[in-house]
Amino acid sequence: QVQLVESGGGLVQPGGSLRLSCTASGSIFSSDAMAWYRQAPGKEREFVVRITSGGSTNYADSVKGRFTISRDNAKDTAYLQMNNLKPEDTAVYYCHAEIRNWQGTIINYWGKGTLVTVSP
Repeated sequence: QVQLVESGGGLVQPGGSLRLSCTASGSIFSSDAMAWYRQAPGKEREFVVRITSGGSTNYADSVKGRFTISRDNAKDTAYLQMNNLKPEDTAVYYCHAEIRNWQGTIINYWGKGTLVTVSP
């Protein structure tokens, strides 16, 4: 009933930039907090950044000053601008959203992920 679709991943050289997008679609009353997580090869999924519907944000220390999250509430879309990328940023990036349905219930959803590879 609700889908999260990520886009924008790819291959980039160290120091480069990428912009990820995550759009929620389906039976949505509102999208509350949206977030990005990532999972590097052989590692557990880790938190990257979160933004509330009001625009409050919190970042993992490893990305502060380099990554910026924003959102368009009218489009139920979150963006992740990633600058000064490092090889250690290589991972599959997953979008997470807390979606409020028409009954007022908040349900957590995950996207399928988009691969970001940072390599010379």
